[in-house]
Amino acid sequence: MSQIEEKAKKIKLLVMDVDGVLTDGHIVYANSGDELKFFDVTDGMGLALWARAGLKSAVLTAKKSRLISRRSKAMHIDRVYQSAFRKSEVFKKILADFNVSPVEVCFMGDDVVDIPVLKRVGFAVGMPNAVPEVKSEVHYITKREGGRGAVREVIDMILKIQGSWVEVTKRYYEAEAV
Repeated sequence: MSQIEEKAKKIKLLVMDVDGVLTDGHIVYANSGDELKFFDVTDGMGLALWARAGLKSAVLTAKKSRLISRRSKAMHIDRVYQSAFRKSEVFKKILADFNVSPVEVCFMGDDVVDIPVLKRVGFAVGMPNAVPEVKSEVHYITKREGGRGAVREVIDMILKIQGSWVEVTKRYYEAEAV
């Protein structure tokens, strides 16, 4: 069994940064002052499968936005932690809130603010668009970029390694009754 498989088998909680992980990192401001972010629909489906497998998820971001709360709800994310400028301190609260140990957590981050948490979790993940400092701290770098299916890639991998992929996806393979 590979090191990645050993780490993935233990995961009960997926924690994600937003900008650069769930989005491609671009922020668009409308004349009205509204903030726009672009999320990948496959990440949303992956998070639905994650929830169906009985696993928990959270967002951990330094920003605060109603948009993040709204999209997180639609993606079946259990908790949203915003305005987390000191992510390592909020991470302690996350561990207590979900009653998990660091080894049971997968964290996906892309920038230096994420490094303190990446260093503490059982499975640290970065994306190709992450800064070099993050890439040197993670256990795994996704093939897909943030905001372009990176979260789905990690979810699919973990569910397959944990042996729950077939169960959570079987309804999509069954023929509908006529």
